[in-house]
Amino acid sequence: MVRIFPLIFVLLWSSAFITTKPIIDNSDPFAALAFRFFFVAVGFLLFSIYLKQSILIKKRYLIESMFSGILFHGLYLGGVFYSISIGMPTSLAALIVTLQPILTNILSGPLLNEKVTLQQWVGVLLGFVGASLVLGIDVGSGIPLLGLIATLIALLSITFSTIWQKKLSNNLPLSVSNFYQALGGCLFHILIIIFFIEPYIYFTKTFIIAMSHQIFLVSFGAFTILMFLIKKNSASKTVSVFFLIPATSAIMAWLFLNETLTNIDVVGFLIASVGVYIATRN
Repeated sequence: MVRIFPLIFVLLWSSAFITTKPIIDNSDPFAALAFRFFFVAVGFLLFSIYLKQSILIKKRYLIESMFSGILFHGLYLGGVFYSISIGMPTSLAALIVTLQPILTNILSGPLLNEKVTLQQWVGVLLGFVGASLVLGIDVGSGIPLLGLIATLIALLSITFSTIWQKKLSNNLPLSVSNFYQALGGCLFHILIIIFFIEPYIYFTKTFIIAMSHQIFLVSFGAFTILMFLIKKNSASKTVSVFFLIPATSAIMAWLFLNETLTNIDVVGFLIASVGVYIATRN
């Protein structure tokens, strides 16, 4: 079962791109994320209680877990949601964030003392080439500057949150750690709402379906699997599977949203798949 976790993660994480736009169309991005992670935090709290795992933890672990949540659920997801909401092309935002495995490979050596092999580098570069073919590199001239900045912040945040989480992954039970991370993300977005924006959410049928998907399948499902993979594997190997997400999202959009899937997309998917296999195999 554990061996198919990366596949399940890719499928669930990729599906989030299909439901992000309907959420943004019906709400402010930060209000939507505060709403989402409130329920995610409550869910992990109840699950921790059910497993009889104490949520009363050392102050150090509390701060570390909430900081991880601010990086991942706050700055990363906030940056992506905000950039798309102000006109950043979704494909370009995804392409920039797809640089994460490369940046993680560069930093995991000096920060985690992980040895990144030539085999992993070959796989990572093939993965990036494949993902770029799927997403396309015609970025046009109408890119909002704030959107670009927000996406770059998201890239740095998901990279450092992955490395940070690898350092902390053995400190707490997974459900307890996820609870405090979700709580940290929720509080981050609440502070953004209080000081910077006028929040709104239209609870349309489309919003409720899309938000339910992101709460249950993405936050409870995909994110928990990601934390498990980071705990069990090296950070550099774990994030290599992210190269499959743009291609998988494109296939899902073709299946469910009737979007075009070109021959180049198929070639890119195959190249990215080979790259991920090379980067992650023992």
